[in-house]
Amino acid sequence: MLDATTRSGGTATASPRATATDLAVPDGALGHVPAPPLAARCARVLLSPWSRLSLLVVLLASAASTVLLFEPQKLLTDGWPPQLSGAAAVVAYAVAYGVCTVAFVPRPLLNLAAGALFGAQLGLGSALAGTVLGAGIAFCLGRALGQDALRPLLRGRLLKAADRQLSRHGFRSMLATRLFPGVPFAAANYCAAVSRMGLLPFLLATALGSIPNTAAYVVAGARASTPTSPAFLIALACIAVPGLVGAVVAWRKRHRLRGH
Repeated sequence: MLDATTRSGGTATASPRATATDLAVPDGALGHVPAPPLAARCARVLLSPWSRLSLLVVLLASAASTVLLFEPQKLLTDGWPPQLSGAAAVVAYAVAYGVCTVAFVPRPLLNLAAGALFGAQLGLGSALAGTVLGAGIAFCLGRALGQDALRPLLRGRLLKAADRQLSRHGFRSMLATRLFPGVPFAAANYCAAVSRMGLLPFLLATALGSIPNTAAYVVAGARASTPTSPAFLIALACIAVPGLVGAVVAWRKRHRLRGH
């Protein structure tokens, strides 16, 4: 023990060698934090809000380009593929309808085709199912890929008011949006996705609010071969009247905003 301490007058003194050993600090214990692995850094970048938003834009652009290439409007002239018939054709059309709405195909065109292909009743069921499916897909895509990036951009007074309305009164607001034309279908879907509105109220409001307008177009498509029939004329009226009312309401609100 003499190499560790030297006793002088009852006092123990540590030797230089023992002191150096006791005070030694392991390598890397002070201030040196290992860098995260490359895979973790790549995952962090890919999962960032703006990367997910970019992925959403790429997906939507690709879907729209695909629709332009395949031209689904040919269903109105060429008809449904002969390989599908009965319930399978109705279900397949509903799925295709939903995918096409995500790719920005106009719903009136799809509703007319549903009526022309399947008649009023089956066409209405297929079109409504496709409407809800397409709205749900768009909502989930917008919520998963776009909400985190877009919510910080809601700074204007009108944007904050719209977001507050959808977040607090989601079902009522979306029901009114679906009942009265004026707000594009895709725009309503992604606005609801960016807000804090729940998925179930969104889908329920979409299903109920889309019935009148969808039914009018489907009946018009089913009765297009007899344009003078009462059903066709009533369907046209149901299409035109809400459109005129929506245009008048939008015009009045625009002038009120200008006045303020």
